[in-house]
This record gives sequence, C-alpha cells and structure tokens, in this order.
Amino acid sequence: MSALRAPAPYNWRHMLRRHAALVALVALTLLVGLREPGFLRPETMMVLVSDTTTLFLMAAGATFVIMLGSIDLSIQAVASLASVMIATMFPGWGPWAIPAALLAGAACGLACGWSHTRLRIPSFIATLAVSGVVVSLSFWLSNEASVAITQVHRDAWLGWATGQSLGIRHEVYVGFGALLFLIFVQKATVFGRLIESIGHGELAAIASGIRVTRVKLWVFVLSGLLAALSGIVFSARMASGSPTLANEFLLPSIAAIVVGGTALTGGVGGIWQTYLGALIVSVLRIGMTFVGINVFAQQIVFGTVLIVAVAFTIDRSRIRVVK
Repeated sequence: MSALRAPAPYNWRHMLRRHAALVALVALTLLVGLREPGFLRPETMMVLVSDTTTLFLMAAGATFVIMLGSIDLSIQAVASLASVMIATMFPGWGPWAIPAALLAGAACGLACGWSHTRLRIPSFIATLAVSGVVVSLSFWLSNEASVAITQVHRDAWLGWATGQSLGIRHEVYVGFGALLFLIFVQKATVFGRLIESIGHGELAAIASGIRVTRVKLWVFVLSGLLAALSGIVFSARMASGSPTLANEFLLPSIAAIVVGGTALTGGVGGIWQTYLGALIVSVLRIGMTFVGINVFAQQIVFGTVLIVAVAFTIDRSRIRVVK
C-alpha cells in the first residue's frame, strides 16, 4: 500500500501575484477613504467607475497590442480625432458622424498595423508616426480650436453615453458592455487564442501556420476602433471635441494596462486585468485630487507607478539584453 502524500503547501506568493491588481485596488480605495471619508460615498464611487470608462476603452484595444509584444502610442491622438469629427460633423452629417469617427479610428489602426507588419517598422515608431499625422489632421479639421457640441445634438445622438438609467450613468453601461464583449473575444474566440499564442512566441506561431501578419493587422484595427469609441464617449461627457482632448491619457492608459498585470513582453495579461488597472489609475487620480495634489504632480505619480509596474511584470527570461 503506497504511502499517502502530504498535500502541497499553499503558494501564497503565487496567489498574491495573481491577484495583485485586485488587492492593490482595495488597499488604495481604503487608504484614500480613511484619509477622506467622502471618497467612499456611493456618489463618488459612481463618478469613479464612470470616469474609468473612457480610460478603459482607450486602454482595452492597446491591451491586445501589448499582449502581442508590440505597443500602440497613437491611441490618444485617435481619441482626440474622433472627438473632433463628432463635433464638426454633427451639424451636417447628424448621427452618421458616429460611424464615420469609428471608421476613421479603425483606419488609423490599420495604418499603424500596415506600417508595422508590411514595412517592418517597430511598432512604437510606426504608431508614433501615425500619431503625429492624426494630430495634425485633428488640428486642421478643428481650425486649431475646441469645437462645442450643442445640447440638441448631444441629447439626440449621444444620449447612450450621457445621462442615467436606473440610477446608473450610461457610461458605466458602455464600459461594462465593452468589458464583457472583449473578455468574450479574448477567452472564447479563435482570434483571442491566436493573440495569446503570438504573444507567447511569434516564431513558434509562424512555424505552426498561424497567419501572424493578418492577426496583428486586425489587433491594431481593433485598438484604433476602441480608441475612437473612447474619444466619442469623452466628447459626449465634455460636450466638445478638441485636438488635444485626450493628450493626458496616453501615460495613464499604458499604466492601466501594465498595472493590471499585462506584461510588455507579451503573452500575459488580458482585458479584465486592464479594467482593474484602469480602476486603480482612477482611484489614484481622484484620490490625489481629494488630497490636493495638482495635475502636474499626478503625472509624476503615474510615471513612477508605471516604472514599478513594469519592473514587476516584465518577463526578463524572454529578454537577454535590455536596450
């Protein structure tokens, strides 16, 4: 009779690492709440989740790009372009301005993906170059000024992104809808599994017959599409479009992705983790506002958080030389 084996010891370190983003979110929320009790009020929590939607949508598509081992630095420019298109096209195009802005975002993503895959340009250079073109286009369309969205147009065609239903802001519904859909894409579709396979090992994916170039193109298109959706939601909240509307969102978006646990080396992470990361960034931002830290110092905090998060999530076994 074989001897019974003792049960393996519970790996607390592994569990803590796996749920680090959730633990950090709860800890930060309680910490800010203890400092400012008003932060924990339901109204403030609703504002927090609502504000997170714009950041999450911008970061969600870029999450898939980073899971490939690439990066998309054009998302804030695409979001600003979408806001400008909405504001300037509503008077003449009506509700058709919304699909036009989404298609423009997808086209920007396609340009990034094509430059990266077909011209063999590193993704950070390709997306940075496209970002410059998109920013210039936004300034041209807006005549270098913020463009207001009238209350009539806002109520008629952007009601799905503003107002409340059942006591919950519409942005929250948009964010949760996108979250559930993208989790389904990642976990239950061939496309999602291909993204993870390429992120784990692109050469192995090519050798197994995966059409890596096509997958990458579609991932960049999705990133541009979601960035445009983020810009539309943002313009609905601000009742205006501007070529600089999302300028301060690139660093928080990348921070949300990495803080959530998606590694810059690719293959690890996902949409749910990015949503937790976006909530953490929102808690940091709103919490710093509550305690009186100005917006410029907040960028210092985001930069520091990003460095720490990268240090903890990067897979050094896949990078022999860091350049």
